[in-house]
Amino acid sequence: MAAYPPTSTFQPGTVSTPATKVEVSVACRNLSDKDVMSKSDPMCVLYTTQLGSKQYAEYERTEQVKNSLNPEFVHKFILTYYFEECQRLRFEIYDVDSAKQALDKHDFLGSLDCTLGEILGSSGNKIKKPLVGVSKKGGEIIISAEEVSECKDLATFTMRGHKLDKKDFLGKSDPYLVFYRCNEDNSYTIVHKTEVIKNTLDPTWRPFSLMVRKICNGDYDRSIKIECYDYDSDGSHDLIGEFTTNMRQLSEGSKRFELIHPKKKEKKKNYKHSGTIELTSCRIEMQPSFLDYIKGGTQLNFTVAIDFTASNGNPTSSNSLHFLDPYRPNHYAQAIQSVGEIVQDYDTDKLFPVLGFGAKIPPNGQVSHEFPVNFNSQNPFCAGIQGIMNAYQNCIRQVQLYGPTNFSPVINHVAKFAAAYHDGSNYFILLIITDGVISDMDLTKDAIIRASGLPMSIIIIGVGPAEFDAMEELDADKGPLQNHGKVAQRDIVQFVPFREYIGGVASGNLLLSQARLAKDVLAEVPDQFLSYMKKQGIKPNAEPQQNQSLQVQATM
Repeated sequence: MAAYPPTSTFQPGTVSTPATKVEVSVACRNLSDKDVMSKSDPMCVLYTTQLGSKQYAEYERTEQVKNSLNPEFVHKFILTYYFEECQRLRFEIYDVDSAKQALDKHDFLGSLDCTLGEILGSSGNKIKKPLVGVSKKGGEIIISAEEVSECKDLATFTMRGHKLDKKDFLGKSDPYLVFYRCNEDNSYTIVHKTEVIKNTLDPTWRPFSLMVRKICNGDYDRSIKIECYDYDSDGSHDLIGEFTTNMRQLSEGSKRFELIHPKKKEKKKNYKHSGTIELTSCRIEMQPSFLDYIKGGTQLNFTVAIDFTASNGNPTSSNSLHFLDPYRPNHYAQAIQSVGEIVQDYDTDKLFPVLGFGAKIPPNGQVSHEFPVNFNSQNPFCAGIQGIMNAYQNCIRQVQLYGPTNFSPVINHVAKFAAAYHDGSNYFILLIITDGVISDMDLTKDAIIRASGLPMSIIIIGVGPAEFDAMEELDADKGPLQNHGKVAQRDIVQFVPFREYIGGVASGNLLLSQARLAKDVLAEVPDQFLSYMKKQGIKPNAEPQQNQSLQVQATM
């Protein structure tokens, strides 16, 4: 494992921090079974520390693996490795009962503390250790790491099966495919699972795309193992057969592979195969990164929309979510600072339009759901994050909180300007901070569905104790947003409840809470950005364009 990346540039008279990206994979064996009627449904949570601190903060979570005491998690943790730092990691395994429950409500199955250097310094960049922290034997955790290739190739596969073995007594089979890449020690790491096709021996799977670096870390000659299973709801999936190939072979396009079941081949002399898998197509194209577009001159435009409805409470009361405490920023201020300080780095002029909704505004007390927080309709821009904070605090003292909580006007406002930039030169991010349930849900869904075809993302941060179930629907993590037969072209909404980050605030670690909040709410933006560019067929400019200040929102 090279500590110094080969792509680093030499600049005499400067300082350079040796760093490289590594991909961390996790698997477990013989976990405790916490479920009565089935097996555990494990998930891994990774915690990291900041330089000079021993306090852990959640970094990321894997997916939940249903009914398994020997899970292999498809989700990988991407970390930046610094040779000269002690990078502490904590892996915690939980049996997930319900995705909506808080982490401390799940059954704890054990943990392991180690350092990233310990993993990379072990034989084969892999460690296998017992899980600790539970009363009885909790099984083992296997952690491996590999330097991430800079390969940007994206492979899109179309595959189907023919005459697979029948595994179900009362039906046929419910087949799915599992992809593994070969490691340096000849072990295999899971990288992808297809969907399950019910009750068929001749399945056709939906086309799926994978980064080549994920399948083989950019090495087209590295072995890839593909297994075909019959799905069982109790987790005891039956192997139908397997075959090995490599990316070079797959990239050639149409091919047919025989599925071989090792035990059947060993026992039956006349055994041929357990069916075949046909690769009907494999398309490979270079996938530009988010930074490729930023380097090419694409500008991010950040707009803030603030909820000034009466449900926030009287701003003069310390119980109000808009209370201006001279000693500590309120939740609205924290959310603005957390997200704004990240996004502002990609906006050259640092001028941000800030909108308010749900208030009676001066001079005549008219209710508005789309007003400039600085009350200047000709120039709604605020200079930098501090400018936003100043305008927000001044606005609180001049408006009367009212209602209802309508989202569609501010979404349509930003969408109007995003519609003028289909060329990829500008991308718009709308941050909505709100305390309550949306009043115009139907219109909001329509507005989001229309905006899903534009260069635009929407971040919603929910503050206060209200229930935000409706926001989860807008987030559309479980499927495309739909309304009255209309379907969103892509997922553009990310929602997080602020109360999940209050722990750090209560313990006095405000900066840590804000960092976690910013990480989580911005996590999906690069993928949303790339999905738009790909859908429009827009490539990044090879040479950066001359940056120009975007003043398109000056007219309200």
